[in-house]
Amino acid sequence: MAKVSSQDLGQQPIGKLLVKQAVPASIGILVMSLNILVDTIFVGNWIGSTAIAAINVVLPVSFFIAALGMAIGVGGSSIISRALGANNHLKALKTFGNQITLTLLFTLTFISFGLYYINDIIPAFGGKGAIFEPAKIYYRIVLYGVPVLALCMMGNTVIRAEGKPKMAMYAMLFPSVGNLFLDYVFINLFGWGMEGAAWATTGSYILCFLFILWFFISKHSELKISLQHFGLDVPIIKEIGSLGFVTLSRQAIVSVTYLLMNNILFELGGETSVTAYAIVGRMLMFALFPVYGITQGFLPIAGFNYGAKKYNRVRLSINTAIKYAALLCSVVFVFLMVFPEAITSMFTQNKEVLHETPPAMRWVFAATPIIAVQLIGAAYFQAVGKAIPALLLTLTRQGIFFIPLILILPKFYGELGVWISFPIADVLSTLVTGFFLNREVKLNLRPKETE
Repeated sequence: MAKVSSQDLGQQPIGKLLVKQAVPASIGILVMSLNILVDTIFVGNWIGSTAIAAINVVLPVSFFIAALGMAIGVGGSSIISRALGANNHLKALKTFGNQITLTLLFTLTFISFGLYYINDIIPAFGGKGAIFEPAKIYYRIVLYGVPVLALCMMGNTVIRAEGKPKMAMYAMLFPSVGNLFLDYVFINLFGWGMEGAAWATTGSYILCFLFILWFFISKHSELKISLQHFGLDVPIIKEIGSLGFVTLSRQAIVSVTYLLMNNILFELGGETSVTAYAIVGRMLMFALFPVYGITQGFLPIAGFNYGAKKYNRVRLSINTAIKYAALLCSVVFVFLMVFPEAITSMFTQNKEVLHETPPAMRWVFAATPIIAVQLIGAAYFQAVGKAIPALLLTLTRQGIFFIPLILILPKFYGELGVWISFPIADVLSTLVTGFFLNREVKLNLRPKETE
C-alpha cells in the first residue's frame, strides 16, 4: 500500500486519500473485533449461553480499568510526538516513564479494590442468578491480567507516537490470534470451562505485553528509559491528564451503559435477555468496523487541510467520508436485517436466546444507515482541535440520549423499551450532530480566494 505523506494529504484526491487512510485503520479494528466475536462464539458453543452473559458482566469493569492505560497512553503519546519532533528527547523519555508509573499505580489500586469487593461488584453489574458464579470465576482471573492489558494499551499508543504503525498493528495481532488458540486448548481440549476462557484472555494480554516489551528493549524503539525517568513529574502528569480525559470519559460512559443494560435486562428477562444483549453487543463491535475505519482515516485528512486553510478540501472530505460511511452502514443494515437468526445461531443453540436475540438485533441496528453523520461529525471537531464540541458530540448518543431512554422507556414498554432506545438515540444524536456540523461548515468552512 502506498505511503501517504503529509503533503499528499493536501494534494491528492480526497476519495483516494480516504481509502489509503481507512484501510489500515479498518484492518486493525477488524482484527480486534474478530477476536472478540470468535471468542464469544467459542465460549457460547463450548461452555454455554450463560457464559456469554457472564463475560458481558465482567467487560465494563475490566474495560474501564484498561481504559486508564489507554487514556494515559493517548495523553502521553501526544506529548512524546511533539517532544521527539522538537528534539527534546529527555522530555519524551520522562513522559514515557511517567506513563508506566501512572498506569501501574492506577490499575493496581483499582484491581485491589475490585477484588476486595468482588461479591458486591458482580451483582451490581448484572451478574445475578445463574450468571453470578461463572462471572465471578471469569472476573477474578481476568482482573489479574488487567494491569498487563493497561500497559499494552498504553504501550501501543506510544509505538504509534514513534511512527511505527506496523509494529502497533502486530501488537494487536499477537493477542488476537493467541486468545483464539488458547481458547481452543484451555476450553475445548482441557475442558477448563470458564477458568479456561479467563486464562485464555489473560494469556493473550501477556503475549501482547511480551511483544511490546521486546519492541521497547530492541533497536526498534528510540525510548530507552532508566529508573530516573519513572519519577512522577507534576507538569507532565497534568498534561497527560488533560489530553487523556476525553478517552477516559468515553470509556466511562460505555461502562455505565453496560452496568445499566445488564441490570435492567436481568430484571426484565433474566439470563436470556442479558445473553441476547451480549450477542448484539458483539455485533455492534464487529459489524461497523469499516465505518470506524473511515472515521479514523478521515481525521488526518480533515485536520491537515483545516490547518492549511484549504476549506474546500475540508468540506469535500466531510461529504466524501459521510457518503462512504453511509454506504457501508447501509450494507451492514441490510445484512443484519436479513440474517439475524443465522448470526445468533453461530453463538448459541439455546432456544430462548435464539428466539429473543434476532428481533433485538433488528431494533438495535434499525437506524444504522444514518449514523455516518454522527460519527463523521464528531470526528471532524476532534480533527480540527475543538475538544469541547468533540467530547460533547461523542458522548451525545450514549450519555445524553441513550441512558435516559433506557431508564424511562422500559417502564412503559418493558423489554421492547430497551431495544427501541437504540434507534431513537441514534436518530436524536444524528440530528444534533448534523445541526452543529452544518453550522460549522457555514460559519468556518467558507470558500477562500486562496483555495
